[in-house]
Amino acid sequence: MRELVVLGTASQVPTRHRNHNGYLLRWDDEVILFDPGEGTQRQMLMAGLAVTPIRRICITHFHGDHSLGLPGILQRISLDKVPHPVTVHYPAAGQEFYDRLRHATSYWDNADIVASPIEGASFSAPTSAGRLTALPLRHSLPTYGYRLDEPDGRRMVPSLLAEHCITGPAVGELQRTGRVGDVTLDQVSADRPGQSFAFIMDTGLCDNVYALAAGVDLLVIESTFLTEDAEMAAMVGHLTAAQAGAVARDAGVRKLVLTHFSQRYSDASRFLDEARQSFAGEIVVAEDLGRVPLPPRRAATVAG
Repeated sequence: MRELVVLGTASQVPTRHRNHNGYLLRWDDEVILFDPGEGTQRQMLMAGLAVTPIRRICITHFHGDHSLGLPGILQRISLDKVPHPVTVHYPAAGQEFYDRLRHATSYWDNADIVASPIEGASFSAPTSAGRLTALPLRHSLPTYGYRLDEPDGRRMVPSLLAEHCITGPAVGELQRTGRVGDVTLDQVSADRPGQSFAFIMDTGLCDNVYALAAGVDLLVIESTFLTEDAEMAAMVGHLTAAQAGAVARDAGVRKLVLTHFSQRYSDASRFLDEARQSFAGEIVVAEDLGRVPLPPRRAATVAG
């Protein structure tokens, strides 16, 4: 299963209908929690999610609406005796904040939590889903956006296998070695494009916003403000919904998820209207406890 579970969508302060940030990406066996704000543990309960499958946690920056839920999540991981290591990625410049959140209160700390601070112009780490990368963004304190890329692969084509009389164990041998007799893997398979995901929170427009979003299947991006407050957005390092839509258009995004909404706006449909002016693809205005599936995989192509 590949889907995004939205746990919270508010910026700065929660509202009656929107919790602080929190986003859980389920990508087959790789489960990543992004920006657990205050109340994330309870939101996971409401969404029917356990902490046990979580493999890593990604913090974009150490403002409270993106990180105050971290102590509860880490303590729950210990309480539930999660048997595997859980890696936490975060800006290295915020080490003091991570240390405080990591041991915010007394508890029986028996989990294998692996700190993975990020610094410099780029970061990359392998995961079971593909390569996780991070690039710095433009905000009021060190902030990183994240991107996950699944490698391209090959998909066996049954009609081509039959045409070349490849059946049974020979199929596995062909996948392992690339050849059975005179038949090569390329002759009976098709390119299987990998899927991709990007997560961009608190930032003004910068080159790395576009680099992270380039060609992704699913883009989760902040759209804190509407155009009427664009001047304020630029001043405090945030995006408008119109800017988010333009990024998705220019970067060739397939599916756009808008989130991180300022409490000053009561009508969320206005975010959709502004983003739609630039982006003709699928747009989701995120709602707490909503689930957003990745788009279907791009069509495979058979080698000519």
